[in-house]
Amino acid sequence: MSEEKPKEKGKVLDLIDQPKKSRRQRQRDSVEKPETLADKKAAALDIFDENGGAKKTNLAKKTKQSGKDQLAPISKLLDETPEEEPLTEVISEDDTPELSDDKVICIKPPIIVSELSDLMGLKVFELMKDLIALEIFVAPHQAIEPDIAEKLCENHGFVFEREKRAKGAGVHKKEEIIEEPVAAEEEPEETLVYRAPIITFMGHVDHGKTSLLDAFRKSRITANEAGGITQHINAYRIDHDGKPITFLDTPGHAIFSSMRARGADITDIVVIVIAANDGIMPQTKEAIAHAKAANKTIIVAINKCDLPTADPMRVKTQLMAESLNPVDLGGDIETVEVSASTGKGIDELLDLLALQAEVLELKANPKANARAVVIESRIQQGQGPTATVIVETGTLTQGESFICGSGEGKVKSLFNDLNEKVKSAGPATPVELLGFSELPSVGDEVVVMKNSKAAKKLSDERKTEVRTESLSAKQKTRIEDMLFQVGDGPKKAVLSLILKTDVQGSVQAIKGAIEDIQSEKVECRFLHAAAGSVTETDIMLASSSDAIIMGFNVKVEGKAVKAAKSEGVQIKLYSIVYELIDTVRDAMLGLLEPETRETVIGHADVKQVFKVHKGFAAGCYVSDGKIQRTSHARVMRGKTPVFDGKMSTLRRFKDEVKEVKSGTECGIRLGQFNEYEEGDVIECYNLHKVDQTL
Repeated sequence: MSEEKPKEKGKVLDLIDQPKKSRRQRQRDSVEKPETLADKKAAALDIFDENGGAKKTNLAKKTKQSGKDQLAPISKLLDETPEEEPLTEVISEDDTPELSDDKVICIKPPIIVSELSDLMGLKVFELMKDLIALEIFVAPHQAIEPDIAEKLCENHGFVFEREKRAKGAGVHKKEEIIEEPVAAEEEPEETLVYRAPIITFMGHVDHGKTSLLDAFRKSRITANEAGGITQHINAYRIDHDGKPITFLDTPGHAIFSSMRARGADITDIVVIVIAANDGIMPQTKEAIAHAKAANKTIIVAINKCDLPTADPMRVKTQLMAESLNPVDLGGDIETVEVSASTGKGIDELLDLLALQAEVLELKANPKANARAVVIESRIQQGQGPTATVIVETGTLTQGESFICGSGEGKVKSLFNDLNEKVKSAGPATPVELLGFSELPSVGDEVVVMKNSKAAKKLSDERKTEVRTESLSAKQKTRIEDMLFQVGDGPKKAVLSLILKTDVQGSVQAIKGAIEDIQSEKVECRFLHAAAGSVTETDIMLASSSDAIIMGFNVKVEGKAVKAAKSEGVQIKLYSIVYELIDTVRDAMLGLLEPETRETVIGHADVKQVFKVHKGFAAGCYVSDGKIQRTSHARVMRGKTPVFDGKMSTLRRFKDEVKEVKSGTECGIRLGQFNEYEEGDVIECYNLHKVDQTL
């Protein structure tokens, strides 16, 4: 064996000669608290990695390294970092450290427990534990009072601030607070420029509103409308003498009252179109009422003056009955006699509209924050939710982010009334807007936001408010349903419907018209009503709910056709609104079973009771009407019926007869009844079915 070499004396030899220590003792010795700043950094480098995490390498293994290798990083650190004297910082009592923004909780009521825990970066059960300690028992999805939320924040080192102007729930820095868009304020006079007037055509169905616009634009608008009538609002723009004019065409049928009301809301001038051969009709009166309620300037166009039966003077007389006095009769309402087919009075009407617009001095600021009103919305295949909007103020530009109702979006594309793509739209310009995150409602306002982040935050906050209100409403309805489950009368028959239309405005109008069908016997319930084509999802919903799908100016997707056939779901498609309403009314009537009614045909007085084979029979005298063998009969004792059933025997002397008339005697036996008494009255009646009405 080779002779063992003597080991060098030094630090390494001393370590070997020392008694063997446990791993935990060696770790404790290695992390002994250093005295100098250099030693502190050396220890830190030895314990933690570059990212601040603990090294996985065993510290005991480091003691086995050579003294040179182990001390090299330390000596380098000592050379780079000289030992420093400890610093003493004097803080004035008046100086208050600034609170970090991430320690401030700014949230708008209702304060949901789960949302508060997310903002604080805690688990829900931690806040639930604190709430139980405060003897407050709520579920994670329920709300708590601001005072309780403040206590919870204090327990975990946060500061709770009640949100006042900030609308988005969450932790916000001061510069990130998103405010609700405020109402448009009056712009300085120097920033305002002339804008096109917004003119709405109103009137009764088939009085020629769209035909007049057709004459203005020299196009065939009515050719695209089913049945030659307008089924939804359309917006057009023309130039007259170098100045633009924006027109709105509203439907004239009775169910579109709400759509006409929306037209009167956003318009500057209302043109009431009246056919000279028909005069003022019910929907004409409604249009006049809407225009007066909106406090708009009214001009009357008496159309179809080329017809032989036209009587413009009768129309003017009817206008006076509606408190609209024509100028030529001493009033202040301008009237123009026109003919859309011959072109008579068209230029005169346009001149009058342009003159009236100058009198109103309509101006807007094209550089202001853009705002627009949704006058129609629909879902187009391949494009998603789209809407026809009219810009009220500012300039709507492609690429801008906006908020609309509870949804948000970004202007992807803009198309004018000629279906031409444009990059921007100024005040009073109608455009079709693409880029909505969800289908907007008619009447919603499109407001341009600073950026997409601001629009998203405000949209989330509005959705939270809508969801909270919806949950509260559902709880209230559920309690009321429980209280009023027991009714005095029979339950109504229910007709379940799914309504799909081409545009959102038609959804509201048709749904409102169907709900206006008054009936105490049948209830029409809409499971779903929206714009868009009939999908496979609609079929599944109708199948599970035994509903009928009604479509208006829409198509059925291929998968939906197969699903409807396999599920046995009925789909009814219409392009004329009258037919859809009539079908629904007939379906409601079809749910009502015919009523059974009785008709009394005669009475017979019991004069004597006879013993017959297997019972008794009554000898009677027919006092009025007639007694028929096939009729029903009841025995009346005084005013109390004692038997009601079919007649088994009717005899005249010994012969069986079918009928006995008034003033004659007969023998009657009713079923198994044998308790006849003298003085009883046998009442004979027939039963027949009668169809019910709504």
